[in-house]
Amino acid sequence: MVTSHRPWAEPYRIKMVELLRVTTREDRESALREAGWNTFLLRSDMVAIDLLTDSGTNAMSDRQWSAMMLGDEAYAGSASYYRLEAAIKRRYGYAHVVPTHQGRGAEHLLSHMLVKQGDVVPGNMYFTTTRAHQELAGGRFEDVVIDEAHDPSSEHPFKGNVDLAKLERLIERVGARRIPYVCVAATVNMAGGQPISLENLRAVRALTKRHGISVYLDATRAMENAFFIVEREPGQGHRTLADVLHEMCSLSDGCTMSAKKDLLVNIGGFLALNDATLADEARNLGVLFEGLHTYGGLAGRDLEAMAVGIEEALDPAHMRARIGQVRYVADALAASGVPIVKPTGGHAVFLDARAFLPHLSQDAFPAQALAAELYLEGSVRSMERGIVSAGRDPDSGEHRRPRLELVRLTFPRRVYTQAHCDVVVDTVQRVLARAPQIRGLRMVHEPRHLRFFQARFAPL
Repeated sequence: MVTSHRPWAEPYRIKMVELLRVTTREDRESALREAGWNTFLLRSDMVAIDLLTDSGTNAMSDRQWSAMMLGDEAYAGSASYYRLEAAIKRRYGYAHVVPTHQGRGAEHLLSHMLVKQGDVVPGNMYFTTTRAHQELAGGRFEDVVIDEAHDPSSEHPFKGNVDLAKLERLIERVGARRIPYVCVAATVNMAGGQPISLENLRAVRALTKRHGISVYLDATRAMENAFFIVEREPGQGHRTLADVLHEMCSLSDGCTMSAKKDLLVNIGGFLALNDATLADEARNLGVLFEGLHTYGGLAGRDLEAMAVGIEEALDPAHMRARIGQVRYVADALAASGVPIVKPTGGHAVFLDARAFLPHLSQDAFPAQALAAELYLEGSVRSMERGIVSAGRDPDSGEHRRPRLELVRLTFPRRVYTQAHCDVVVDTVQRVLARAPQIRGLRMVHEPRHLRFFQARFAPL
């Protein structure tokens, strides 16, 4: 009998393998104690399935590795830079390109140039490093995302949308002169990888244009956002990912980009701008912080890999496989009663730690505790996205208390097989079965900046 649905397979095959270390629970208990119950501080050779992040953890293709051999390592005027610049201009459409070592280098340059003491930067939910750079420059982030983004059970297809009424009220309250730009993330990481619609982005552009305010895109996963627009937004289903990406970028004045995500590389980023004067300033600052404007802290081979990655990432077969793997895990978890953020985003499955561990208060760091338990159970490394990541208010010194308390299972591109995915599902299910016995944590070491990277904890 022939089934109605044909089997599906990843659009690539394995040419090289990396051997994984098999650990015991005793090994993992020792490793977790040494890491202070912070998954960021675990040694990677003690992790079997590493879902900490999709940043720089992708598997590059044979074409990318081949292109790296063409890398021009000249200090100035690298031919590799000009090939990358041409690819970015063609696919993203911006006039000027300043390479950086990664996305936060671009965030630093943009904040340094545009944000002044007392400024307010609206955005569709904060991201950790972005907000940190804005605050270090003297600004304050203001969340103007729609309310559905803070509700893990909401099935809104575009939970990354900007609430136009919130943005309008903010402009009226602080004045357009105090808003250097609106920061629009596509997709919204902290909400669960949720996309913004093209209709909403057009409306944001129209609103800000009336007030003379710039719009800058966090384009780190804009290609994944384009996929959701084609899939979910009425009237967009016939378009290519490249076409939608280009229009998204045309509705902004520039973008910050961590190429370590969409572009399938292990290091790299860029700041793209349309304003020539601002671009000159960015190149000048880049010399101070990143390197000459034709290498930006990167080797020529890295620039070559990025240029090839742009084209490979826009292949519909790649994007279907990439997002399909995330959905496979999300669907299996949801079917077994695991509380997750809905709808499934592009790069990760987000576990709702509040619903997973309802007996733990937010002060017991439930998402951090859950991430630790997943590692203990199955050597699966994940990341906390809750009160620890939110940090402290710089004025009051109190914990910021986000409504979302999440654990992120982030899938690197082209790295893991379906069998690995099944192990992840089984691990989460086993932890859920003993969830009432899980204890919370207390923080015993708290760094000043971006504490989630290096904080240490102990069980309550």
